[in-house]
Amino acid sequence: MTYAGELLICDADSHLMELPDFLARHADPEVRDLLPSFDQERLQVEGVRFSEGVLPEREPAQVARLMELGDRITHGPKWHDALGSFSGPERAKALDLLGFERQVIFSSFCAGKVFQCEPTLQYRAARAHNRAMAEFCSADSRLMGVAMVPLDDPDQAVHEIRLCIEAGLSAIWVPARAPGGRSPGHPLHEPIWALLADSGLPFVLHVGSSTLSIADEWMNDGRSERESARGRAEVIGSKDLTVIFQDTLRFLSVLVLDGVLEQFPSLRGGAIEIGAGWVPDMIRKLDYAAEIWARSEPHLAEMTRRPSEQIRSQLRFTPYPFEDAGMLIEQSYPELYLFSSDYPHAEGGRDPIGRFSRSLEGQSEAVRSRFFHENFRDLYAGIL
Repeated sequence: MTYAGELLICDADSHLMELPDFLARHADPEVRDLLPSFDQERLQVEGVRFSEGVLPEREPAQVARLMELGDRITHGPKWHDALGSFSGPERAKALDLLGFERQVIFSSFCAGKVFQCEPTLQYRAARAHNRAMAEFCSADSRLMGVAMVPLDDPDQAVHEIRLCIEAGLSAIWVPARAPGGRSPGHPLHEPIWALLADSGLPFVLHVGSSTLSIADEWMNDGRSERESARGRAEVIGSKDLTVIFQDTLRFLSVLVLDGVLEQFPSLRGGAIEIGAGWVPDMIRKLDYAAEIWARSEPHLAEMTRRPSEQIRSQLRFTPYPFEDAGMLIEQSYPELYLFSSDYPHAEGGRDPIGRFSRSLEGQSEAVRSRFFHENFRDLYAGIL
């Protein structure tokens, strides 16, 4: 028996856990010492010995103990201690226990290293990351690796995306900023969107595509005795949650209003691990904007599909496990939302299937199937 049981599930969000040499081991020799490093010198993982220049493996006895978790794999250790956290072949074993048909793999700590890298090294850092992702996911055809590609230099971005296609990667993670000081809908970026549309690779925005946290001045509440969850491994604080989606909302809204989805109807995109409670309101506002400003901004009147129709067809979102997925569906469309486990991160919880299933009580079997696997297949239809 697997964790998924009889459910057919495609997992839109999981992670590998980088080891200290994750980028350096896959970088071109001339930039290896220039790329950002990971502050994991004291990394300790049960059953693992680290030696310089050697790709570590978990001791067979520890692998066997983790395998004994069986269908309770999500109740086991998290982060680096989880089964399959840093080894592709080991992740295949974890996937056997999870019972998922497909699992999308993101890195955990590279977003800041790549997207905030100095311009001369940014694409070299991205290439090292993408090679590492391809290596990890080569262990099993069910693993779908996500590449990172900054959009600031369109020519370099197109080149890197072509390399990602050759490497068999499954999606392109982009930063939620105005690339190169331009709107993502700028004509200079058209070759990027055209290539993604033609190749079937979706673009994705993920937590880490922009600043995770609310500005420091908003944390100054004059009560130094209060604790915040901020500052731990990819854990945000309560105040951060209130704004974490804003850059993504802006990026996608501008993409729609600039006509990118209209121009490239086969382009697909996802907003992953940024929650989805904001999505119904975004859709309503974009429909209002296109209707109200159509006279003063005539290009909006040229759209053949309303923004809501474009989004319904081309974009997908992963709710947090504490959000009411059923309510979001009722407020918008059943095509929009995807299941995600966040394995092996702690934020995914011990039982994401159970939590999402409870929030979908009262929904039809067709809607539940959409959430757990059909919407995933729509997003990745170009490569599956």
